[in-house]
Amino acid sequence: MKGCIPLHLSVVHPSTPAPTAMAWPTNLASNSKNCTECCSNECCKSDSPLKHISHPIPKVSNKPSLLPHQVSQIYDELLQIHQKLQCETAAQQEFAEELQRRERFLVEREQLLFRHEAALSKMKGVEEDILTRFQVIKEQHDTEVAHLTEVLKEKNRESRRLKSSFDALKELNDNLKKQLNEVSEENRKMEIQAKRVQARLDNLQRKYEFMAIQRVKGNSQAAHEMKSLKQEKVPVSKTSKVPLNAQVYELLTVFMEWISGYHLSKLKNEDTGMDGVKPPLKFASQGNDIQEKCVKLLPVMTEQLQWMPFVSARLHEPFVKFIYWSLRQQEAGALHSTMTSTLRRLGEDIFKGVVTKGIQDNSLEHSVENKLKTASFFRSSSLPLRFLSTLIVLKTVTQADYLAQAFDSLCLDLKTDEGKTLFLEYQAVPVILNHLRISSKGLLSNVIDSLLQMTVESKSLQPFLEACSNTLFFRTCSVLLRTPKLDLQILEKLSIILQKLSKIKSNKKFFEIFTIHLMLQEIQRTTHPEHAFLCINLNSTLFNLGLTKCSPLASSAGH
Repeated sequence: MKGCIPLHLSVVHPSTPAPTAMAWPTNLASNSKNCTECCSNECCKSDSPLKHISHPIPKVSNKPSLLPHQVSQIYDELLQIHQKLQCETAAQQEFAEELQRRERFLVEREQLLFRHEAALSKMKGVEEDILTRFQVIKEQHDTEVAHLTEVLKEKNRESRRLKSSFDALKELNDNLKKQLNEVSEENRKMEIQAKRVQARLDNLQRKYEFMAIQRVKGNSQAAHEMKSLKQEKVPVSKTSKVPLNAQVYELLTVFMEWISGYHLSKLKNEDTGMDGVKPPLKFASQGNDIQEKCVKLLPVMTEQLQWMPFVSARLHEPFVKFIYWSLRQQEAGALHSTMTSTLRRLGEDIFKGVVTKGIQDNSLEHSVENKLKTASFFRSSSLPLRFLSTLIVLKTVTQADYLAQAFDSLCLDLKTDEGKTLFLEYQAVPVILNHLRISSKGLLSNVIDSLLQMTVESKSLQPFLEACSNTLFFRTCSVLLRTPKLDLQILEKLSIILQKLSKIKSNKKFFEIFTIHLMLQEIQRTTHPEHAFLCINLNSTLFNLGLTKCSPLASSAGH
């Protein structure tokens, strides 16, 4: 403290006996007083953060003893100073504690601030990363939008082109519809006219055939028959007259059966000329002669069907067999235009049967019978006769309902061993193949079913496979396999037959000639693995042809 003289005094309580009296100078007393006030003022004014400050007081040499009053005054002053110092010390201790609390608070705030700064720095890094990614995504988005915009423009241009093409096609279609309606109307008129001409031609042909028969039998008998025809006008069928001697028909049927078995059944081989070997000229001319004779005989045989109700039922089979083999002889040659109506009438009579109301004259006694007589062919209970009739219907009829019934009957008959034997005996494979085409889409399943019946394990299986091992069969299968979007069931059934044919080594050349093996490989590649049955058959066929090295079961397991 400025202006104060430092003192080192021992504080003595007033009750304690005072030491030896010492005389204090007056100026010292005044100075001590001033110093005390100054200290008290400084202590009151001071706001120092120090906890406790002790000022060293130098020792004072023993001067003359102070007066008791002055000592007491000094003591009081010192006591006041001591109390003030204690108060200041307590205040400074409280202030020091407050400072410590503030320091701890500031340290905590500083740590929290450091954590916030670290979090902010991380957030800045994340923000920069997010901004970078956002920029990349935005660039990708802009690129995709530009690309999609370009694609959309291209699609719009293509759509406009398609729309213009569609409008042009629509206009062309409308024109074609108009032309089709005009052509349909003309066709309808021409069909009506053709039916009239055909009916007239049928009448003229029947009249000609009838007149030819009359000339053969003689004028007297012809006159008698014409008279009977005028008298008997029955709506069921025309009147027929049976010859007096029925044994003539038995003799004729024997000749027919003989000719059918030894001449007409010898058909031209389908594979003739496959290896460049032509049939001898003698046999070719002989075949042409047989065809010409069959053309002449078929109208007469068709007319004779009207006589069958008056003939014994056991003679029907040789008669129908002769008609069948005569029809089969026409396969190699061109069909005469005049034969169309004859064949149609033949097929209808065989399918429906013949019902006749006739007169029978006996040489010994004359009696008239007006009973209806029936001859059933397609609906006969005799399997050989019914089988032959079915094949004739398949050869001559074009109506879908008749053909469907014929194939149903054929499938039922082929379930028996006798039916399979008859199928091979009458060489029916070419007859069936005529209907194995996509144009007969409604009958295609029935056609395949009839062939599939022959692939059942039996003694007829191997002869049937040999009968199918020819050019005609493989050419027909090749055309059928080239059909787009062929039905899966038909393809599965056909694959069964081809799989069995592939077991015959000589058939490999037919598979290669008609590229059937390539089509089967393509079908195998595009077939879904879920169609396991078809995949197995295709794998087995290709394995038999030597085109795959793994067994069919292993291939199917791989799928």
